[in-house]
Amino acid sequence: MGNPRMNSLHWGDESLAIELAWDDASAVGVRSIRSGGAHVAVTDVVPLVEILTVGAGHEPASDRLDHTQIGRSLRYVAHVAESDATRARLRITQLDTARGIEATITLESPNGSGCIRAEVEVVNVGRSTAVLRSVTSWSSGFGDTVEDRVEASVDVIEPTGAAGPADRSGFESWSLVSGTGEWLGENRWSRRGMREAGIAAIREDLTGHDRRSSLGAVSYGTWSTGGALPVAGVESTEIGAAWLWQIEHNGGWRWEIGENQSGGVFSLSGPTDRDHSFTLALAPGERFTTVPVTVAFASTFTAALENLTGYRRGARLPHLDNEWLSVVFNDYMNTLNGDPTTERLLPLIDAAAEVGAEIFCIDAGWYDDSGSWWGSVGEWQPSTVRFPAGLDEVIEHIRSRGMTPGLWLEPEVVGVRSPLVDRLPDEAFLQRFGERVEEHDRYHLDLRHPAVIEHLDAVVDRLVDDFGIGFFKFDYNINPGAGTDLEADSPGHGLLLHNRAHLAWLDSVLGRHPELIIENCSSGAMRMDFAMLSRLQMQSTSDQQDFRLYPPIAAAAPVSMLPEQAASWAYPQPEMTEEEVAFCLVTGLLGRYYLSGYLNRMTAGQRALVREAVAAAKQLRGAISRSTPFWPTGLPNGDGAVSLGLADGQTLYASVWNRGGSEPIRLELPRLRGRDVVVDTVFPRELAEWTTQWNGEEGILTVRAVDAETSARTFRITTSTS
Repeated sequence: MGNPRMNSLHWGDESLAIELAWDDASAVGVRSIRSGGAHVAVTDVVPLVEILTVGAGHEPASDRLDHTQIGRSLRYVAHVAESDATRARLRITQLDTARGIEATITLESPNGSGCIRAEVEVVNVGRSTAVLRSVTSWSSGFGDTVEDRVEASVDVIEPTGAAGPADRSGFESWSLVSGTGEWLGENRWSRRGMREAGIAAIREDLTGHDRRSSLGAVSYGTWSTGGALPVAGVESTEIGAAWLWQIEHNGGWRWEIGENQSGGVFSLSGPTDRDHSFTLALAPGERFTTVPVTVAFASTFTAALENLTGYRRGARLPHLDNEWLSVVFNDYMNTLNGDPTTERLLPLIDAAAEVGAEIFCIDAGWYDDSGSWWGSVGEWQPSTVRFPAGLDEVIEHIRSRGMTPGLWLEPEVVGVRSPLVDRLPDEAFLQRFGERVEEHDRYHLDLRHPAVIEHLDAVVDRLVDDFGIGFFKFDYNINPGAGTDLEADSPGHGLLLHNRAHLAWLDSVLGRHPELIIENCSSGAMRMDFAMLSRLQMQSTSDQQDFRLYPPIAAAAPVSMLPEQAASWAYPQPEMTEEEVAFCLVTGLLGRYYLSGYLNRMTAGQRALVREAVAAAKQLRGAISRSTPFWPTGLPNGDGAVSLGLADGQTLYASVWNRGGSEPIRLELPRLRGRDVVVDTVFPRELAEWTTQWNGEEGILTVRAVDAETSARTFRITTSTS
């Protein structure tokens, strides 16, 4: 017998086109992908959908997301391709006949985005219950260069011959680009070769089986970015190709990389049995939908991130502030630190208005009468002790100075000493074995419960209606762990249901109050996933209080979020030198401007620097909301000089932080190679100018900092003819 007859389907547009392939003996998988000049083909087509159940595990035995028996047993049933003026959509249905499992993957690509969003619906069409342990939203090989066989975008099935093998797998030519985060140490990125990353060469080819292990990253509980990050990618400079992905979920997720004999594979999933105590008993006729993921492909990691940045802008909830980027002053960081009073706030409000802030947010503590508020939160009623004449007095003063009033809230928790503990039923809280889950003197609300939604809606509506609040900082400072087993098949399943209810609640809040601006804060940035970022207008990037340690966090933030969402604290203090003040102010400049600090205690010269920075931020916000990020000195690794670049068409902006080095700093700007440029200082313009030297042949801008040990500048680089 000859090889089975292979079918293929080409789908996409010029920005991103994929070829899917299958036959009577194999599942549907990605055989090739193209974006612009980048093109790879996969020698060994792996199943696009992998499903692990209690009754059907792996083959051969392993701990991977892929190599599942059901994944390999799925067979093509039908597909539907649709398109409109904005996007193309492809649905492919497959069936494991023996086990009665149907899987439909939906691929969606906004026109010209260079990205594909994917999710899978699993339906039990059999006669017995299937207990799910994991379902991927995407799985495919990295690919390698082969002869060109991706044709123009079509949406019909065409038979082809069997795919021929590539000359080599090319696995070792790929590098992993991935990040980790922790409280005060967010957005730490690295680029490592596959062997360096931990996938050792073990000669599994001698066994005739693919390796059993994988290199994986997972979240824990509801801090979706509290450790590993759900955004990552692989890049081969040798091949000239890069994949980049994001898992769009505010709870449990897993991504992993495996090495097969034929090359590399990456798989993306929501919660799993292995990592998140997730199992789901799917009775006959029941269905389950995975968390969405988005995959970008281009010639380089930076180019793939440009595509993903454009996708994020198009996919986020429309909001007036998405482009306006209001300048926010918040009283917390290195300033009042959760201890606001009328006496302390009024001079800060005046100073913030003087430098040009547009929103003034009263942070934690505004609801506390006891002086020990951590374990008593939940009612969210204004303190009468802190504000003797009422919170109204402070709110009205904010409004009288031309700013929008804002408040801090931590809506998902109730302190163990809060009166609300006894008013809400036990079913309103995340539980394990009938006991409320407690963490750091707080109980965690279960947003599936109608009493919880009623309570939270009443809080938000009351603060908006009674005080005219136009800005909320939604904080989140505990992690309940695996989840809840109340009305769920497993703790991971209960947490997934809660996660989805949380997103639905956010949608309802912004549906009722469409002009409300909400900051996504979670102990800094412990939950900066795209499920949250697609809905909320800004994201705090850290709680880091040492201004010298903040630049790497701020510079790397646009890998995970839009530049205009990245709110990195600019918290200058009166005891700082002018160069240190400028250093702090530069940290937030190429993002959402987020001020704090005792501006009211500053000298006139220091306050003038702050005023200049705010003015620069307002001038930049149009460019920032259109820009794509790049890193002239490479993704920061925590040491030495740090830089962040934003490209707005042919105009480039670069913030550069010198943290003690005396050597010149080389900024690589390859897109301007061979051209003459003009370099302007955006901020600070009143302090000593850094020297700059342009090498057009190499595309290198060399900058030399002033003598100050700690200093920073933001530059605008344009071509001399622009």
